[in-house]
Amino acid sequence: MKLVHITGSKLLLLVFFTSFVLSGQQKTGNIVEYFGKEKINKIEEGKLMHVFTTGLTLKVQNMRFNSSSFPEDPVFSKFLMDPFYTPKRGDVFNINYLGQVMPWEAIAVDSTNTFNDGNLRSSYVYLNYYANREQVVLFEASGHSLVLINGLPHEGDHYDFGYNLVPLTLKKGNNTFVLKVGRFPRIRARLIEPKQKVQFTTRDMTLPDILVEEDQAYLGAIRLVNATENWVKSHRVKSTINGSVLETKMADIPPMSVQKIGFTIAAVTDSASYGTNDLKVEVWDGNNQLVDSKTIPIQVKSKHIHHKRTLQSHIDGSIQYYSVAPSLQTDLEDSALFLSVHGASVEAVNQANAYKKKDWGNLIAPTNRRPFGFAWEDWGRLDALEVLSEAKRIYNPHPNKIYLTGHSMGGHGTWYLGATYPDHFAAIAPCAGYPDLLLYRDSFLNRLKEMPEAELNRYGMTPKALERLKMDDVKTPVEQMIERAGTPSRTLKLIRNYLHHGVYILHGEKDNVVPTYLARDMRERLGKFHPDFSYYEYPGGEHWYGDHSVDWDPLFNFFKERTIPEDSSMTKLEFYTGSPGVSSKSHFITIHQQEKAFEVSSFQFTKEKGCHITTDNVAHIEVDFRTLEDTISQLVIDGSKFKISKKDKTFFKKETDQWRMTSAPSLQQKGPHRNGGFKDAFRHNVLLVYATQGTETENEWYYNRARFDAETFWYRANGHIDMVRDVDFSLKAYPNRNVVLYGNADNNAAWDQLLKNCPIQVKDYGVNINGKTLFGNQWGMYFIVPRTDSDLASVGVVTATGSKGMKAAYMNHYLVNGTTFPDVVLFDDTVLTEGMRAVKWAGFFGNDWSIDGGDFEWK
Repeated sequence: MKLVHITGSKLLLLVFFTSFVLSGQQKTGNIVEYFGKEKINKIEEGKLMHVFTTGLTLKVQNMRFNSSSFPEDPVFSKFLMDPFYTPKRGDVFNINYLGQVMPWEAIAVDSTNTFNDGNLRSSYVYLNYYANREQVVLFEASGHSLVLINGLPHEGDHYDFGYNLVPLTLKKGNNTFVLKVGRFPRIRARLIEPKQKVQFTTRDMTLPDILVEEDQAYLGAIRLVNATENWVKSHRVKSTINGSVLETKMADIPPMSVQKIGFTIAAVTDSASYGTNDLKVEVWDGNNQLVDSKTIPIQVKSKHIHHKRTLQSHIDGSIQYYSVAPSLQTDLEDSALFLSVHGASVEAVNQANAYKKKDWGNLIAPTNRRPFGFAWEDWGRLDALEVLSEAKRIYNPHPNKIYLTGHSMGGHGTWYLGATYPDHFAAIAPCAGYPDLLLYRDSFLNRLKEMPEAELNRYGMTPKALERLKMDDVKTPVEQMIERAGTPSRTLKLIRNYLHHGVYILHGEKDNVVPTYLARDMRERLGKFHPDFSYYEYPGGEHWYGDHSVDWDPLFNFFKERTIPEDSSMTKLEFYTGSPGVSSKSHFITIHQQEKAFEVSSFQFTKEKGCHITTDNVAHIEVDFRTLEDTISQLVIDGSKFKISKKDKTFFKKETDQWRMTSAPSLQQKGPHRNGGFKDAFRHNVLLVYATQGTETENEWYYNRARFDAETFWYRANGHIDMVRDVDFSLKAYPNRNVVLYGNADNNAAWDQLLKNCPIQVKDYGVNINGKTLFGNQWGMYFIVPRTDSDLASVGVVTATGSKGMKAAYMNHYLVNGTTFPDVVLFDDTVLTEGMRAVKWAGFFGNDWSIDGGDFEWK
């Protein structure tokens, strides 16, 4: 299956898009059952207290151009900016683009206690609950992408997994819940009275398979509910399996939150234990009192059959799993390693299970952080790299026999990762894949335009709606700047990187989910320059036509004939990147800095008539002569000649259109280690630091804002992000970690530690940018700067000048794949209704992280 996430400047009508895609999925089938898992319905965390059975619904269809990064949301804007807004049945919210009234309408659940109606697509659901007293409850809902609870935003359960639990204190009187309908037209919502205030929930665990041949500790993760107004501190997790006990110190859990915590599991080395075993997991407090206990089934296996492994991520410290289809040969040396990336909704374990074991290598299937995850971009990209590194450590493959493949969204991941990290792989094989998210989106637009009127009517598409959808938007310089941050994802701009490896394209002849013409288009593009690719359309094949949709012998035979070339054998090399922070090198040449941030940079290297490098949009480059077999005495870069006296790493810098030999760039400047956009703040074991020194409203809001991001990163990225109060933060206590700071200089006590000399200063009265001040309480802002006490870490800032800007900054689309954010964006409180048009300032700092040396656009 493929990703149904719309990127770029156009927002497809979801009624059509979702219905069309789902019908295609149902026709074609897939590797896994629906989502690869059953929805969780059983309540184990307490007593069912209330089921929402009636409510109001509002349908909001928008055929205007809409930004993925700053989508318009007039409904949430109304509830956020007017806390006393209480809709009634029949109330007209607005007039839509067709001149029709948009009323709030009554809605009721079906026999499964679910609001289930096709008309819920592109809708909001308003619920309320009257409480006779203050009471702590768990709000459990599914099918929604977002919810406002008494005016504060929380992450939803878009994909209807049944994972969502939100601890909250019901206020005496009326409590409101506004849910935005997610991927499917159904919503379930209920309140649970927790059986205890601190407890485990077994919803969404991450567990390895215990392998009897490996005498080592394993990593797992389970979620802990803290339904109290206090921090859960100094607790530990104790796990017991087959009598073996291990303890793990637990991260502190913030008030009224649910976090996924990692723990260790002892080895089981007795083959008599094969099969399902009991794993007992307990949480103990600082007074050595048992808080909660769960007994969980876990599999004990041989490492020579298909199995799961886990690792701890460097992104956020969370525990992630990947799946393995091991080689047929148990003592294989110089083996191959196949990285297989899954499609949307596919669990990594099912991805690996689709492959028979090979006699010449091990197959590894990472998760993309979730079955939907990030389309193998953003944190999905980083997950693939982490798993690849871990698999190399475990299986020690031949370094030149690494291969990449994947299906559907994983086919896109193959195109994307293969173009982004071309020297990592000897060959790639996208199956049923689309190269670029925008190209994939446009394929549905093109099909829509060709549909007969009768079919368009069936999906509710009027001629006027189609006319609006066909309109081209004209982007402002600010909008162009924001979209420029997405250059690393524009795969076709990096297409010549496929020259690094062989390419095998496999696609079904009759694929109606990822249209076959996308594969044919790539065949045509590659045919113009690529000397080593193969193309095969499976006759009659739809999107999924059995395990041979991925486990295709000719594909693996193609792999077997190719290896990654040695540096010393290369006489030509060319490489393209959208950002050194995403991808900076190929073989022995590294691009450290760009002249123009987040535009395509490239080099072409040749030794055929002397040693030459030609560059484009490169400011600082490194050549590692140590890996070259022959001795090079002279190098020419863009016409500038240099004598090379020794085999070593050598750096060159471009100044006023001339190159000179120089030293390695300072780590305090931009480079592959730390290069911005704003989304890059959420890595390097990121820590969220929230304000506590403002008004009661500000403190509540910024705490919830940080918690909201932590919730979102858990749901979308199977993540765990530590949170800490500003007064508890110190540089010494949290060294070399990225920090995302919530608040401004007036209300966040950590501001001066992290941002005292920052050229951007935000206070309650306004924003000061390099000495120029914008006054008012309506400004919201996201930006990223280096953490000055670290050579690696960054500081991301989610800030506002007052209550209006604070609420305008509630959205966290920077944690959504396909969205683009440069180093800095400044917007006002109309962003919820005006979208991208409300962005006042956006751009990139210079390579020295200065504003003066940067590239910015003002509205």
